[in-house]
Amino acid sequence: MRRLGANGPVVSDLGLGCMGMSQFYDTWDDTESIRTLHEAVDLGITLLDTADMYGPYTNEKLVGRAVRGRRDDVVIATKFGNLKNGAGENVGVNGNPEYVRTSCEGSLRRLGVDHIDLYFQHRIDKGVPVEETWGAMAELVAEGKVRHLGICEAAEPTVRRVHAVHPVTAVQTEYSLVSRDPEAGLFGTLRELGIGFVAYSPLGRGMLTGRFGRFDDLRPDDFRRQLPRFQPENLAHNNEIVARVAELAWAKGVSVAQLAIAWVRSQGVVPIPGTKNSVRLKENVGALDVELSADELALLDEIAPPGAVRGDRYFAAGMTKVDI
Repeated sequence: MRRLGANGPVVSDLGLGCMGMSQFYDTWDDTESIRTLHEAVDLGITLLDTADMYGPYTNEKLVGRAVRGRRDDVVIATKFGNLKNGAGENVGVNGNPEYVRTSCEGSLRRLGVDHIDLYFQHRIDKGVPVEETWGAMAELVAEGKVRHLGICEAAEPTVRRVHAVHPVTAVQTEYSLVSRDPEAGLFGTLRELGIGFVAYSPLGRGMLTGRFGRFDDLRPDDFRRQLPRFQPENLAHNNEIVARVAELAWAKGVSVAQLAIAWVRSQGVVPIPGTKNSVRLKENVGALDVELSADELALLDEIAPPGAVRGDRYFAAGMTKVDI
């Protein structure tokens, strides 16, 4: 267990990302997902991460169903700000104060809870000063509808601006052996301000599992087919890095995924790997028993230094919404 930030909630050292239970990757089955969520809580995982856009809206309902009767055992993180139309397509970002309140009310209703433990601004609306957005979020805290506030994919100056309005409990950004951008400056700011960090996609959107040797290993409807890092011209290079990480994992007697999660944990942050089945869940939890020596950490820095992976994290439009 660890505390998120200086005054945030105490959460398990490993969280569970719930996005893939309702959208983006492969297929999904609610019954299996709820069984996995129940098992996660039984195994001691307390941080469950969702968002209103996942589904859209259906993932919050799924998490709400799963935690019914066990509300006090979990810390629920959800998010607002990404807009989707009726077809589930991304249509923009909204940070208007009125929308903040409407979104919160909707999330509370779908989750079936009387408060949200950690409420993230999912993406930053460039057309609305973040101080206005966070003023509305701070009102939700004052009203008891939200306990703690966070922000996703924010650059250091933005973190400082919103922290001046209301203390930031956590920043959430993609972070893994193949996505090390936060190390360039964000981590230093978070340490200075006493803010926690939640790492999504700690397995590089599955790249660090070693399951995707070729582009065609991705299902035709898999979201990753759109991502530059998974394009054939980049994937071959990136898999050379994964293969070297795998060599270390095999020598250590653990899976590549366990090694990758253990590395993220070693950076003092909370990873939230996503899965929707029991086998992968247990594998991920096994990473809590993996300790990395100074020599092993140095070797991983040599194998996968910042900038070693080819291709952006998102397609062009997606990259305009991060590091703002």
